[in-house]
Amino acid sequence: MIIYNITTKVHSAIATNWLQWMQTEHIPEVMGTGCFTEFKIVRLLEADDSEGPTYAVQYHAADLETLQRYRQQHAPALAAAAFDRWGDGFISFRSVMQVIS
Repeated sequence: MIIYNITTKVHSAIATNWLQWMQTEHIPEVMGTGCFTEFKIVRLLEADDSEGPTYAVQYHAADLETLQRYRQQHAPALAAAAFDRWGDGFISFRSVMQVIS
């Protein structure tokens, strides 16, 4: 199993609305691609929240090929929609992990 982790620092001015949008719109759209079997959204507790909270969303994919299909076919449009909506109110970085046990 592969975990596609997206960690996002959100400006405090949009944090509440951004989180609601993630839970009601963005994550359901990502899951609707059929590329992931489950997800978790978490808030980082030991992070500097002076400018806003930091969240991580972990999407679970069966294999690297499925993740690659998501990245090629779906991610660009979904990322563009997020930027169109929130502008520079957030910054994200992505990492890919393999579940060992």
